[in-house]
Amino acid sequence: MTELRSLAPGDAPAVQRIYSGASVAFTRHRDMSAEEAAAYVETAMAQARATPRERWCFAIILGDDVVGLVKFRERERGHATVSYLLREDTWGNGYATEALRQTVTYAFTRTRITRLTACHHPDNPASGRVLIKAGFLRTGTTPTGPAFGRRGAAFPVYEIRRRPSAAR
Repeated sequence: MTELRSLAPGDAPAVQRIYSGASVAFTRHRDMSAEEAAAYVETAMAQARATPRERWCFAIILGDDVVGLVKFRERERGHATVSYLLREDTWGNGYATEALRQTVTYAFTRTRITRLTACHHPDNPASGRVLIKAGFLRTGTTPTGPAFGRRGAAFPVYEIRRRPSAAR
């Protein structure tokens, strides 16, 4: 069963493993160092303590293993962008879809977020399938992938909105 939890001090080695190999092909384009992973975890823990809170980062847990990350960041009142990353050895098992569904539920019931958007690298259609399975709708494209720093490609954009009955 896939679960989410906040990042903890001992998660840096797992984060470093997640941000490595084929998993970074459509993101950073290089592996994360141990120092970068430690800083990533420290930053995520500091953001969890911030008031008002604008960023959420969760470890995707399978058993006792941190297999990925899912995060969202409020960009403007009520609107956040969401992203996720799994270790390559866990791809294709539905873990990202389940983690994303849990994240959507969390965002729409425990925060003031009413709209989540995401985009993916045009060469990574599997990420788009994850978004669709999690309930997102494709709404168009953007010429710049915010996390990718590339211009000129058509990055597919997806959105999901909180239903009026979902309360904080």
